[in-house]
Amino acid sequence: MVFSDIWNTTYGVVASVANYSKQIGGGLLESAKIVRNPPPEVRLPSNLQNLDVLKLVNIGHPVIRFAALSGAMATVLGAYGAHTLPMKDEYEERKHVFKTANQYHFYHTLAVLAVPLSRYPKTTASMMTLGMLLFCGTCYYHAFTGDQKLKTLTPVGGIFLIMGWLSMIL
Repeated sequence: MVFSDIWNTTYGVVASVANYSKQIGGGLLESAKIVRNPPPEVRLPSNLQNLDVLKLVNIGHPVIRFAALSGAMATVLGAYGAHTLPMKDEYEERKHVFKTANQYHFYHTLAVLAVPLSRYPKTTASMMTLGMLLFCGTCYYHAFTGDQKLKTLTPVGGIFLIMGWLSMIL
């Protein structure tokens, strides 16, 4: 079966269900009167009237894209690690390191989504990104290869993550 066959079959089923529901409804939908009242007028406080939300969105656009990419990579790495790391006892420590890296990767990806709302988004995004690269990256490297030569950079990444969180307070 090719895509067009699947599409035509699906469309036919949906059209049949729609026609059947019209017949059963006896025209109830057509005869229903919808009364729409105008929405109430909302007045913003004077300090929020000049707030340009579009500027805020445009400032954070690259950061939100990075968060989306980071979330996708966390998902890919999570799936890869779950399916490729062996189930032997000697690899239990590496599996634990992998799980930790993957959890921190996801948590901080979600945090990066809030970065455009901070006062210094470029500083916060830089610290969070560097922290994720150094902390999660070195943990992923150790989990996949067993090599510990980059392990000394892991705490540095943790410090950058902490500084990223603290920069959101400023």
